[in-house]
Amino acid sequence: MMSAAAIAPTSLDPVELFLAADIVVQAVIVGLILASIWTWTIIVSFSLRANGLSAKSRSYEGDFWETKDREAALSKKMRSQIPSARVAGAGLDEWRRSTKNSPVDRDAARQRIGAAMESQVGHEADELAGRLNFLATTGSVAPFVGLFGTVWGIMNSFFQIGAQQSASLAVVAPGIAEALFATAIGLFAAIPAVIAYNRFSNSVNQYEARLQRFADKVHAGLSRELDKA
Repeated sequence: MMSAAAIAPTSLDPVELFLAADIVVQAVIVGLILASIWTWTIIVSFSLRANGLSAKSRSYEGDFWETKDREAALSKKMRSQIPSARVAGAGLDEWRRSTKNSPVDRDAARQRIGAAMESQVGHEADELAGRLNFLATTGSVAPFVGLFGTVWGIMNSFFQIGAQQSASLAVVAPGIAEALFATAIGLFAAIPAVIAYNRFSNSVNQYEARLQRFADKVHAGLSRELDKA
C-alpha cells in the first residue's frame, strides 16, 4: 500500500491537489467551481442584456419625443422589446381608462397614471436584477464553503498523523495543501461575485433612475392632456 507522501502532489498543480484530496473536499471544490461558472455566466449575460436595454431605451426615448404618433411609438413590438415603451405604455393605458368617461377626475387620474408608470419602472428594474441575488449569495457563502472544505481536510490530516504515528511535514503538509486549496477556490468564486454584484447593483439603480425620469416627463405630458379633457 502506498503511503500518503508517495501519492501526494509535489508541486502547486490544481489537478493533482484535487485528485489527492478527500472525497468531501473534492465535493466542496466541484460545487464551488460550478458556482463560479454560473457566476461568470450571469456576469456576461447581465452585461450584454443591460447594455442592450440601455441602448434601446436611449434610442426610443429620443424618438418618442420627436414623434407625434404615440400609437405607432407604443406598438406591440415596441412594448415587447423596449423597457421605456412599456413604461410609457402603462401611463398611456391608464390615461385612456381614466378619460373614457365624463366627467374626468383630473387629480385622481394623475395619481393613477403616476402609480401605473412607477409600478412599471419597478417591474423593469426587478426584471433586470432578477439573477443578481445569486451573485450576492455566492459572494457571501462561497468563502465559508471553502473554509468548510479546509477544516475537513485539516481534520483528515490529523487522522493521517495518528494513523502513521508521525507529525513530520511529509505527512501533514500534503493534506493541509489540499485543504487550503478549497479555501482558494472559495475565494476564486466569491471575489468576482462580490465585485460584479456591487457594480451591477449600481447599474440597476442608474437604469431605474433613468426610466423614472422618463416616466416623470411622460406623466407631465399626460397631465397637460388632462387639463384639456
